[in-house]
Amino acid sequence: MSESQTEFEAVDEVIAEATDAESATSGSPAAEDAGSGNGVAADGRRGSRSGSAVRDLEEEGEVAADYLEELLDIADLDGDIDIDVENGRASVAIVGEGGADRSLRRLVGTHGDVLEALQELTRLAVQASTGERSRLMLDIAGFRQARRKAVSEAATRACQEVQRTGEPVRMEPMTAFERKIVHDVVADAGLESESEGVDPDRRVVVRSAGVSAG
Repeated sequence: MSESQTEFEAVDEVIAEATDAESATSGSPAAEDAGSGNGVAADGRRGSRSGSAVRDLEEEGEVAADYLEELLDIADLDGDIDIDVENGRASVAIVGEGGADRSLRRLVGTHGDVLEALQELTRLAVQASTGERSRLMLDIAGFRQARRKAVSEAATRACQEVQRTGEPVRMEPMTAFERKIVHDVVADAGLESESEGVDPDRRVVVRSAGVSAG
């Protein structure tokens, strides 16, 4: 067996483990949308913390970084790990240089499905260490950053269409992360939005204020 085959098998094992973990722990669509709010966990505990919140989030990031470093070692992948605190939650990114980004893309998946699974697995690792539910955000190879820009632009176009026609606009199915971006853009535009359907087909409907989505 070649060295490259061994590497691919290791990555596939990591992906399979992450996907199994996400399937076993995923909540309802409503709970996921609530968990995507502005710095408030679905159970409300995070929002009630005092000045120690930042230190707690930094601790989450450190625990997640240790866990992800082990994952990269198992998968025999190269990548640097950046830790930050953004919008009331820990933020961890795995970044690579040059050709390393291409290998890391295997941990993203075609539509970010593997990334979502790995994020859930990392949250579970943090919870096991800290005893607190984690809302940590994970990015790999800049995927979320690129999606944030693309989704924001799509949401802006939807808002413009609603303002022009007065008719509701149903957007394409999105993840909870992407739906949160849309909700924020819509709110800034003075319009209303709501999520409908169930994953993986859950989507955002954009409409004028006070107008039913129909």
